[in-house]
Amino acid sequence: MVPTDLRYTKDHEWVRVDGDEATVGITEYAAGQLGDIVFVELPDAGKTLTQHATFGVVESVKAVSDLFAPVSGEVTATNEALSGSPELVNGQPYGDGWMIRVRLADPIEADGLLDAAAYDALVAEG
Repeated sequence: MVPTDLRYTKDHEWVRVDGDEATVGITEYAAGQLGDIVFVELPDAGKTLTQHATFGVVESVKAVSDLFAPVSGEVTATNEALSGSPELVNGQPYGDGWMIRVRLADPIEADGLLDAAAYDALVAEG
């Protein structure tokens, strides 16, 4: 069961909205599918993201995968800890393994994402 206070994309990113800011990461399911994550490439603060566009890359021992922005806005912070400890994404995907913080361009965008029940159903479909 995934956290119920988050919204999810079909590409397995999650977003936690807090006012006009959001924290973004990848789900435990995505991290498990990737295997041991060895590198994360994230945008610099100040970069403007467009919903569903690529914002970074995560590299594991199995694959290299693009990261897709669940919401539009300006990157206000990146998780600097991931540059030295990318395995945080595997161990704590909803906590210390977060990736970026974004100032939302349109808070309504998050409402169009999957809730926890819909994301669980998506994962169950395989």
